[in-house]
Amino acid sequence: MRLSFFTCLLAIPSLCCANEILYEKRDYIFSDPSSACSQFGASITLENVTVNFANFVPAGTNLSFTQDYGLALCGYPNALVTSDMCRVAMYVATSYRSGITLEAWLPINWTGRFLSTGNGGESGCIQYPDLAYTAGLGFATVGANNGHNGTTGVAFANNSDVVEDFAIRSLHTGVVVGKELTKQFYGTAHKKSYYLGCSTGGRQGFKSVQSYPLDFDGVLAGAPALNYPNLNSWSAHFYPIFGDLGNATFVPVGLWAVIHQEILNQCDGIDGVIDGIVEDPELCRFRPEALQCPPGTTNSSTCLTSAQVGAVRKAFTDFYGVDGNLIYPRMQPGSETIASFVYYTGGPFSYSSDWFKYVVYNNSNWNPASFTIEDAKVAEDQNPFDIATWNGNISAFQNNGGKLRSISGMGHCEGGDGAYFIGNLLASVSTMDPQNNVLLRIIDWVENGNAPETVTGTKFVNDDPAQGVAFVRNHCTYPKRNVCTNPGNYTSPDAWTCVL
Repeated sequence: MRLSFFTCLLAIPSLCCANEILYEKRDYIFSDPSSACSQFGASITLENVTVNFANFVPAGTNLSFTQDYGLALCGYPNALVTSDMCRVAMYVATSYRSGITLEAWLPINWTGRFLSTGNGGESGCIQYPDLAYTAGLGFATVGANNGHNGTTGVAFANNSDVVEDFAIRSLHTGVVVGKELTKQFYGTAHKKSYYLGCSTGGRQGFKSVQSYPLDFDGVLAGAPALNYPNLNSWSAHFYPIFGDLGNATFVPVGLWAVIHQEILNQCDGIDGVIDGIVEDPELCRFRPEALQCPPGTTNSSTCLTSAQVGAVRKAFTDFYGVDGNLIYPRMQPGSETIASFVYYTGGPFSYSSDWFKYVVYNNSNWNPASFTIEDAKVAEDQNPFDIATWNGNISAFQNNGGKLRSISGMGHCEGGDGAYFIGNLLASVSTMDPQNNVLLRIIDWVENGNAPETVTGTKFVNDDPAQGVAFVRNHCTYPKRNVCTNPGNYTSPDAWTCVL
């Protein structure tokens, strides 16, 4: 799929064409973009910024990142550039012992919009697919490594400055530097500023809204990792629950498929139709006891032992701390197919283990199997740089006209059983209609005042657009939820109603 400025121009002219006058101010960018890019790179003299390179990249280039900044482990081996651009890579010092690797992708056919991407997991990776997606839509886009390279938290050890970069400073620094580079390259400041991120990136979006409410006009923050220390404690508590392979409480991957089917048996119809999806997991009160093996069972491949039932019950029970306060809500029913490969694997969840080893205790020998609610209390009280991101007051952002949306209706950031093609990622684009594309939808909200009541998602047959549409569904704005009012036509969005 080639998403260029011209595609955008044809699809949503009211969103793309507000800034033609900008091009007159920097005509040389268009007449000789390669020279303009190299000259720009040589002219950058910002404090604490060291430019690594500035290269013109023509549309159609498939960039490879396996050798850059230790990115071989990041899972982004390449990205297809869909719009001619100037790619600027730099190092920005944030203290005497920390700094960020930052990239700015400056499309030649700029729309006057600025966008910062977020990160994921332990955030040592620039989200190159998001840069390619948004730069291809005409955003002057920046992305950073959040203060360290790779996919582990080892860099947090003995360096609170790196932790601060991870908590907030990397993102804000990238925004400040990126906006100045945008102004210098195009000869005029951006008109609107946006953010796109999911998971850790979702938390970063909320953190920006809370700590730097003037950074963005529109924020798209999916699956936010909020209440971060407690989230790590919740993630850590599954290992002691299930133990290792061979423990009486351990549940093999194959049995999680059985559990998933039982959850559907108990809860699928709550939304008004049996379609393989639990629309609102909060309404599902799963009873794993229904799967307990009868006395004398010797083959437990289709049922659970009493020890396994108890472990599964704990996983789907709210997690409370030493003071009786909620640490984190239960695992959501319907998530188990994915969670069985993430949390229930017979070992610690790496992100939470790293957090306790390298931040909470700064002790690489800490044993994740020993985790208790006392450890959760230590982590919650520590909360470095208020990384919890749990301040509910976002009035400053709101009073400045800011618009915020958090994505739902899918697995973790992508995939799942639902209609998850909603345009939050390039890989999840089904159409350039703003109603079906959350990124374009928030632009429409910010710039035209069209607040979204719903966002429409698409589910393709076997998740393959080439095989056709399986169903289309509108995702409701919280606190409303979806109820099927016409089960005979449930694949149509018209068969569903958003209700309180």
